[in-house]
Amino acid sequence: MPKIAGIAGDQAAELRALLSRSPIVSAVIDRWSDLRLPDCWLAAGCLAQTVWNEAFGLPARHGISDIDLVYFDGDDLSQETEATHAARIRTQFADLGLWVDVKNEARVHLWYAEKFGSAQVPYVSTEDAITTFPTTATAIGVQPRHGSLHVFSPYGLSDLLGLTVRPNKKQITRSIYDAKVKNWLALWPGLRVVPWDAESAGGESVQ
Repeated sequence: MPKIAGIAGDQAAELRALLSRSPIVSAVIDRWSDLRLPDCWLAAGCLAQTVWNEAFGLPARHGISDIDLVYFDGDDLSQETEATHAARIRTQFADLGLWVDVKNEARVHLWYAEKFGSAQVPYVSTEDAITTFPTTATAIGVQPRHGSLHVFSPYGLSDLLGLTVRPNKKQITRSIYDAKVKNWLALWPGLRVVPWDAESAGGESVQ
């Protein structure tokens, strides 16, 4: 039985405690001052997958292929600067043995249409970008703030801590969602999946 499903109490506090036990997340947070990126957040898959691994009793690194660091610098939209930051940070975290994806969310609209086939309205902040991440469980970011870990979760934490994968249709397409679900179920077969066509309100069917 997963250890997190059905959790009661302060969900943000529970998430902070869980993430503090992750050698991957802890390593990033401990070196946060070295990142030197504006409006930077540790986000998305690495966080959700850390929760899933603990819930299902899996090794901390199971299924985690990369670390997502997202930031917002509207004053420098150059690909070169983003790439320079990425190379620097990958060198700093080379000991983790994981790819570190560093993305300036202020420039996503410059390449989004070419990659995904539809125009993207420019984001106004990193938090704005996180609200468009493909599932409610992965639309999450954390950053150290005032001696604690600040959590930004625009769709709450119930799906994440309840091991539920639900589409966030604000931006992605069904094909992207279905591909992610297929990959995740191969690694975490105990996840509860809300189908793309299910109603967004309560009472959805899961599989």
